[in-house]
Amino acid sequence: MTDLTASADPALALLGAESLCGLPLSTATRTLNSWLEVDLDALRANVHALRAAVGPGVELIAVVKANAYGAGVEGVVPALEAAGVERFAVVLVAEALALREIGVRRPILVLGHAHPGEASRAVVHNITLTLDSLELARALSAAATVRLAAARVHVHVDSGLHRDGVTLNEAVSIAEAARQLPGLVVEGLSTHMANADEADDSYSDEQHALFAEAARRLPWVVYRHAANSASALRRPELRYAGVRVGLALHGVVPNNAPDPGVRPVLSLRARLARVSDVPTGEGVSYGLTWRAARPSRVGLVPVGYADGWRRSLGNCGEVLVGGRRCPIVGRVCMDQFVCDVTDVPGAAVGDEVVLLGGQGSEQITADEVARSAGTIPWDVLASLQGRLPRLFVRGGVVEQVSGRT
Repeated sequence: MTDLTASADPALALLGAESLCGLPLSTATRTLNSWLEVDLDALRANVHALRAAVGPGVELIAVVKANAYGAGVEGVVPALEAAGVERFAVVLVAEALALREIGVRRPILVLGHAHPGEASRAVVHNITLTLDSLELARALSAAATVRLAAARVHVHVDSGLHRDGVTLNEAVSIAEAARQLPGLVVEGLSTHMANADEADDSYSDEQHALFAEAARRLPWVVYRHAANSASALRRPELRYAGVRVGLALHGVVPNNAPDPGVRPVLSLRARLARVSDVPTGEGVSYGLTWRAARPSRVGLVPVGYADGWRRSLGNCGEVLVGGRRCPIVGRVCMDQFVCDVTDVPGAAVGDEVVLLGGQGSEQITADEVARSAGTIPWDVLASLQGRLPRLFVRGGVVEQVSGRT
């Protein structure tokens, strides 16, 4: 529950986390140390932008693995469903079950490996698995037969990524064998590009040729999907019946892909918990790896690597305070880090800090944070941990809250 007893608005003192819903965003965040904001208006706009980019007749398969790339499935997935997304994809059966628990009724595809022991739950909850063995096929058939239901499966062709799936010949053999089992419906055929966002993605041509051969040999499997966000945007020939979009839904355009006009969905914000003076020559944080070159003022930001804010951002990342860029100084700790606010006049405890998102005319993107941290935007977003409260916002009003507030 939210501790609002210190709020400037006494009327809020008795409100709990659930009561934050329906409040203006500025009021709802008044007593939070740190939080994520998820812009549901931007999410809906991104669905429309991507639909326009891929054209008619192509399903959007929203990839919502890893807690919807850190944004929170409990708010993101219902919003996507309301925006007309036709199908969802995750990696684990447990993730699919979590979507059913929050009321999702659209088809859900598990992209990753599933164990035969998970077959019964998949059938009960109408979850589509990716088939990679006859053992799993038989377990699904048995579960479907008992329940007089249909178990839908997709077969994933390893066309050169050499990560998951099965070879071309194995895919054909498994699909044909599964086709003969009672209660089993081989619905889809898929693959995944190895260098979809590289400047030179010509290897996709070789992969596509192999996938096309699988499709030729399995003409009766009519639902085909091969494109992630990058391939969906830059290679029309890979769109097939559906495209698996994840990063682009969140408003991050993959490298070397055209921008369809998407907007960032997620921002990470906090409030300065302490502002203190550091004399010239003194250091801050573990190891004193940064020392003040001038009389300085530093602010404590209550977000750390336990929240998913990378330790590697120490002494190289930036945040926004008062609409100005402020360097992260010293090492990022488990629960907090320090930023230099010397050039922010009047910086004080309670001032908003933006780690991801916009403030004034400045913007810090997931791409920028990834470059500073030496990683990729997927990693930045998916690493954001559950102890950060998530505020799902529409029209400037908090529509839903999850996590500890």
